[in-house]
Amino acid sequence: MRILVINNFGQFNHLIKRAISEEVETDLVSNQTPPAAIRANGLILGGGPSLEMSGRCADYLRELDLPVLGICLGLQLIGATFGGKVAPGTIGGYAEVDVEVIEEDDILKGLPSTFKTWASHADQIVKSPPNFEILARSRICEIEAIRHIKRPLYGVQWHPEVVQTEHGLKLLKNFIEVCRK
Repeated sequence: MRILVINNFGQFNHLIKRAISEEVETDLVSNQTPPAAIRANGLILGGGPSLEMSGRCADYLRELDLPVLGICLGLQLIGATFGGKVAPGTIGGYAEVDVEVIEEDDILKGLPSTFKTWASHADQIVKSPPNFEILARSRICEIEAIRHIKRPLYGVQWHPEVVQTEHGLKLLKNFIEVCRK
């Protein structure tokens, strides 16, 4: 069992790798890695500064038949790749955000209906892509988490890998279970 963390130059990408390394084999890999070179049971698209620096991430989403969890920029990449709209958020920077679960699914299974997260809303999805369901929202963002209706593609605006996010490790373990199927 191997899950790769795609490095999109975000400050927390190494924390994602460390958070799952006790559960599965993992590596932090360049977002320039060709899709044909990806050997994994799942991918986590890490955070980063901008869509313009996301390398081959859209190729991974289009070409690989793997479970994917997008975190922060990773969520935005999923949205942009599949026809959603990404725009600057009304509140930028990192801050505590209370998230409300609208639809419990595989990655949100066992989490409370509301919990505190550590998130950045410098950019965010403002229009969900077709064939995706909105799973969570907050008072500052209507699209905090999404999933594809058929494929195992998930995204969260917040950072489950940091200690400030309640139940973040549970969310990551839930994604690992998706990858085991």
